[in-house]
Amino acid sequence: MAENKKTKKENNPKEAMKSLAEELKERIFRDIGETIDKDKKEIKKDDVSDKEIEELSHKITEKDIIEEKKNVDGKKETLIPLEDYIKCAVHLGTKVITPHMRRYVYKRRADGLAVINTALIDDMLRDAIKFLNHYDPDKVYLACKREAGWSSAKKFEEVTGIKTFTKKYPPGVTTNLILENFFESDMTIICDPWIDKNALVDTVRLKKPVMALCDTNNFTTGVAKIIPCNNKSKKSIGCILFILSREYCKHKKIPFNAKLTDFAGELE
Repeated sequence: MAENKKTKKENNPKEAMKSLAEELKERIFRDIGETIDKDKKEIKKDDVSDKEIEELSHKITEKDIIEEKKNVDGKKETLIPLEDYIKCAVHLGTKVITPHMRRYVYKRRADGLAVINTALIDDMLRDAIKFLNHYDPDKVYLACKREAGWSSAKKFEEVTGIKTFTKKYPPGVTTNLILENFFESDMTIICDPWIDKNALVDTVRLKKPVMALCDTNNFTTGVAKIIPCNNKSKKSIGCILFILSREYCKHKKIPFNAKLTDFAGELE
């Protein structure tokens, strides 16, 4: 019987092509997850730790602010004051620069850390905001497994009404209909393509778009909207989520009374 079915498929070009497409699709989903794990292991050998980035993010000096201001057109209005971007260390990358993120980097510091172009961060954020504005709160969710972003993610959920997963994202929550906590989503926001790979793979499987905060050591396979930034520290993640939530609430006419410090903590 099984052989007859197989023969029938082989004799039907449409069925054969459909079967092949499904097989290739599954292979792509599997490869995305495996590639993320492989790249993470290789890059971790030469990169700085999350703790080191977090510490450096708290050591932004007046000299850093002056230096970064030189790279941005002073006549251009940014979403938040340029000084706040820099104080939140949004521009601070890692020692590793992947081919996917090279275009967003404009220099290395003396300590080897890459520096992301702050003007590009602002431009990409504007593009991401326009994209996010197309979706209602109940059709989007945010995944943030990195501890540094938990408080900011919860604040994001509070002000926007967008469902948020911190600590652990339940695999299959948007793809497995038999799960009790299953829900449908049209778009996903993740804080790191590596750390939040389960949410990334699930969303790609559903052929839905993913918006991701991507650092210089990230690969962006499967990501539709990239926000280049430091995604390792509380201040930086908080800054990005503050801007996204403020502009989203403004567009959706949702009351918004939060301040940058509510997301990122004290900037000094």
